[in-house]
Amino acid sequence: MTKINYDYVIVGAGSAGCVLANRLTEDSNSQVLLIETGGSDKSIFIQMPTALSIPMNTEKYAWQFETQPEPFLDNRRMHCPRGKVLGGSSSINGMVYVRGHAKDFDEWQQHGATDWDYRHCLPYFRKAETWAFGADDYRGDSGPLAVNNGNEMKNPLYSTFIEAGVEAGYMETADYNGCRQEGFGTMHMTVKNGIRWSTANAYLRPAMKRSNLTVVTHAQVQRVLLDGKKATGVEYKHKGLIKKALVSKEVILSAGSIGSPHILQLSGIGPRQVLEDAGIAVQHELAGVGENLQDHLEFYFQFRCKKPITLNGKLDPLSKLFIGARWFFMKDGLGATNHFESCGFIRSKAGVEWPDMQYHFLPAAMRYDGRSAFDGHGFQVHIGHNKPKSRGWVRAVSANPDDHPSIQFNYLSHEEDREGFRQCVRLTREIINQPAFDEYRDSEIQPGEKVQTNEEIDAFVRESVESAYHPSCSCKMGTDDMSVVDPQTKVRGLEGLRVVDSSIFPTIPNGNLNAPTIMVAERAADLIREVDTLPPSSAEVDMDAQWQEKQRTGTSLRL
Repeated sequence: MTKINYDYVIVGAGSAGCVLANRLTEDSNSQVLLIETGGSDKSIFIQMPTALSIPMNTEKYAWQFETQPEPFLDNRRMHCPRGKVLGGSSSINGMVYVRGHAKDFDEWQQHGATDWDYRHCLPYFRKAETWAFGADDYRGDSGPLAVNNGNEMKNPLYSTFIEAGVEAGYMETADYNGCRQEGFGTMHMTVKNGIRWSTANAYLRPAMKRSNLTVVTHAQVQRVLLDGKKATGVEYKHKGLIKKALVSKEVILSAGSIGSPHILQLSGIGPRQVLEDAGIAVQHELAGVGENLQDHLEFYFQFRCKKPITLNGKLDPLSKLFIGARWFFMKDGLGATNHFESCGFIRSKAGVEWPDMQYHFLPAAMRYDGRSAFDGHGFQVHIGHNKPKSRGWVRAVSANPDDHPSIQFNYLSHEEDREGFRQCVRLTREIINQPAFDEYRDSEIQPGEKVQTNEEIDAFVRESVESAYHPSCSCKMGTDDMSVVDPQTKVRGLEGLRVVDSSIFPTIPNGNLNAPTIMVAERAADLIREVDTLPPSSAEVDMDAQWQEKQRTGTSLRL
């Protein structure tokens, strides 16, 4: 059994792990090992933005997890892919860059994550990014992560969607990642020079030039090694051999919201009953490991289009060949965008303080596997109720690391979540039926005009809703008995062990999770290195002053 010593071992080369590998090796005296179960990310299907549906559905690049039958979704088993490649889920995701609302992070602090409020998080969002339109109090211009608007909304349907939102009574927002999330506007993506700008491209490749970083791929961590209440390293399987990597400082789990709690449980760290049921000896009882699991759901609102201007006209093999060839040689055109180029963030009802619904607009009607939804031209908007009350879990089923854990989200188990999706149907239908869409909008394909009552909407949602692939919160940060890590990201009750990834979010933000995961890793890196964290921001947040009385955008209030 091979034993090698490092200062730090990072488990998982994903959205968080690549950031940590870069930042921790900035100290030339630190020897860092990064372990990844997957392999290279150099496939054209990963690097070409428009091919995003391929790696997500490929066993080589993603764990193809599946949930237990979800009781409030007609007992459907839901697909839950997670990155298994350099870059992790940032190499298989939709490249959408959404930080979340400022109040989402204030909510974290209210749940016990001290100094993880918006004022403390915003400087790390800025540190991480290079925003295509320059720096201000909210955006950065010197970070590793390139962020822009992709293909500049050349299809007229993008701006039509924004116009329709304004006609429906909502505001247009100049930058939903800036002072005001609420409203309709252009969507941002992590693409640079036409290439997917994953954390592997942005953070890991520069770090791999340093002699103090060792990256091991095709290696599966079996467990964290413990000496009493201190983590001393990890045991991992590589090329058929069991190896040990020992640490002088810390083990950092960045295996994601499914992988990190599973590895903790395999190591004997977790709820006693879960460990005993799986035949795992209890090393450190910690009730919250794998609990508090949250995710976003969404469905597609689809319409036929009167004009032949949608991407449905580009789905035949010859068109795809031309798009791919242009991207291969020029790195531009339709191959260089994720096609989600306009969006919206609104509140589902009066009395909701900040947006809890998110729109991604797509000038095509298609499924996530990239196939056309019907013959002819169409467009769709992805809509989800993004502040769920439902909670689930991740639980080891045995002591064998090769056995996938049991995953249960309990989607829509809370009545407020079901009511949120009823609002998704009614409010979206109203937006798409605004005059701006009159020259484009034809018949409603999905849900269909016959779906009107609460019962009909609920049945449609149960049958049609899909995961937005944002599992999170399963090793939550805080100070209560169900918290897994403290506000320093250290596993409670143990020495030398941290978790840094989306699993430590106390609650799920209103938006896609790649951006806040990167932010968390940026800030955690400073905590790990014990350097001064960036000073908190004093940038103002633009809120709706009439949120208690009005669902539509009212008078602005700066906080």
